[in-house]
Amino acid sequence: MRAVARAVTGWAGAFRHRLRAGEPGSLPVILVLAVVWIIFQSLNENFLSPRNLSNLSVDIVGTGLIAVGIVFVLLLGELDLSVGSISGLAAAVFAVLNVNNGVPEWLALIVAVLTGTLAGTVQGFSFAKTRVPAFVVTLAGLLTWNGIMLSILGTSGTVNLDENGLVAKLTSYYFTNHGAAYGLAACGTGMAFLASYLDRRRRKAVGMPHRSLRDIAARTAGLAVITFAGAYVLNRFQGLPLALLIFLVVVAGLDILLRRTHYGRQVYALGGGVEAARRASLSVMRVQTAVLAVSGTMAALGGLFLASRITSVSQGSGSGVLLLNAIAAAVIGGTSLFGGRGTTWSAVLGILVIQSIASGMALTDTPTAVQLVITGGVLFAAVVIDSLSRRSQEAHGRA
Repeated sequence: MRAVARAVTGWAGAFRHRLRAGEPGSLPVILVLAVVWIIFQSLNENFLSPRNLSNLSVDIVGTGLIAVGIVFVLLLGELDLSVGSISGLAAAVFAVLNVNNGVPEWLALIVAVLTGTLAGTVQGFSFAKTRVPAFVVTLAGLLTWNGIMLSILGTSGTVNLDENGLVAKLTSYYFTNHGAAYGLAACGTGMAFLASYLDRRRRKAVGMPHRSLRDIAARTAGLAVITFAGAYVLNRFQGLPLALLIFLVVVAGLDILLRRTHYGRQVYALGGGVEAARRASLSVMRVQTAVLAVSGTMAALGGLFLASRITSVSQGSGSGVLLLNAIAAAVIGGTSLFGGRGTTWSAVLGILVIQSIASGMALTDTPTAVQLVITGGVLFAAVVIDSLSRRSQEAHGRA
């Protein structure tokens, strides 16, 4: 208990220090998520039921994947407005190839994802070559890709997917063996501990400040409680959803790409200042093109998962509030609009907040208008916190 008390005291002190320095981290988002869950559980006792939480874990995947791609673009201090249209285009390409033309599902799926990659690459190259702001280039892309999607779908307008097919199973398949969920929890906790321990050893070797083993152990124990509790809840319904497994693996993989590779360091450096990055001999054009390509790829993956959820593709795919929710998820999760700060896990927290609000509204029969107002309020608060953090960093000479 004394060790836990010391760890909590240390975390509180570190949080106060980071708050003064303009780096609040993910704690504000976690607090917002906790408040949302408490409110809706008090309004409807089914909100935290295993069934609803399991459905929530699947509902976040489609938009969450798109939001992860948005994080890459926001790290540059730019914005991609085309992700909704690219997601609809990829879904349409898959549906037409597989359902209308008899192309095998695996091949149609690959072509659909590559369609998103190609669309993102074209936009990224145009942005990097012309130096026109990315939101202008992608706004043109939004219209272009949407027009191509409508042309591909043709007069039929809607294509129904095979409910027993590969894509449909992305969101309908569950690992019913309880060991799958607990195994994922153990694997995630173990990898988090290993990453923290190796980071500590590297920092200690070069004389940099590092966490104590007690702190790492306490953090790992806290994470273990959360992950194993989540596994227990999922097993009380139908087990571990395949969609959630894929989502977490992709997010973890892209997090490693951003934080542990030369490419990731280039992305963060470019978000800190294009001219400074250029003077440091960074290949600005290549990085900018690659970032938009990643965004397009993730949009395509997200579009396929959204199509899987409803087993159909229509002229309305990728439209509505999808784009706004994806951007809001990245920003609410803690990714800075000014560039240079954020992780892929930011998108996970953000989409959890947004989808939790949507799920709670559905259970309580609250009008959609109220849902949009609440989501907008949370987004505004996140932007204000981001702006204040930026000012604090500038005051401390860190921005």
